[in-house]
Amino acid sequence: MSSRILSKITGFSYLVIFFAAIFANFFVIESILQSPLETIQQSNLTVRFGILAFLITVVFDVVVAWTLYELYKKHQLSGLSTLFRMMHAAIMGVAVFALPGALTLTTDAEILAQVNIFNTIWLIGLFFFGLHLILLGKIIGQPKIIAIFLVIAGVMYMVDTSAHFLLSNYDDYASVFLALVAIPSIVGEMAFAIWLLLKGGKDSTEIAGG
Repeated sequence: MSSRILSKITGFSYLVIFFAAIFANFFVIESILQSPLETIQQSNLTVRFGILAFLITVVFDVVVAWTLYELYKKHQLSGLSTLFRMMHAAIMGVAVFALPGALTLTTDAEILAQVNIFNTIWLIGLFFFGLHLILLGKIIGQPKIIAIFLVIAGVMYMVDTSAHFLLSNYDDYASVFLALVAIPSIVGEMAFAIWLLLKGGKDSTEIAGG
């Protein structure tokens, strides 16, 4: 398979992950957190679609891990980067198991407990995802600005996960940490996805890494 086709697959997969994750997180999980029992009872089908969206992100995470490895396998860090992304995908897959159990629960406390299990496991996965992004930024090298944003995003994911477990008053700073993670992550990963779709693989020496 040519580098150009692999780049397009990677870029497309990133976009699928991006939009599926937005729907699952901001339209489903946030709704459950705001009104647990009401959301489960009145928007049950939407919640089920949210669970499916999370599964879709796991599937395309694996696809991205594979295509990125194929694109940059000449780089000495590519294998390690792939393993960290696969760890993230595997942990995310385990986290999703907590959500279907909430569909039949009948109290706010029980539902929130299931969602908290999901969020905690997912948070651990994001630590490894951060390591993947740091390595990916070093692997791609160019475009330089995208590589920098990927590294910053990776560091912020790791800092945020660590802060969750180390700071007893994390909620007081949650909005700050969210911004620190979201801004470099959205800019870096979306820019990388668009670059892959439009330009990736056209220059085989550029895409090969080094």
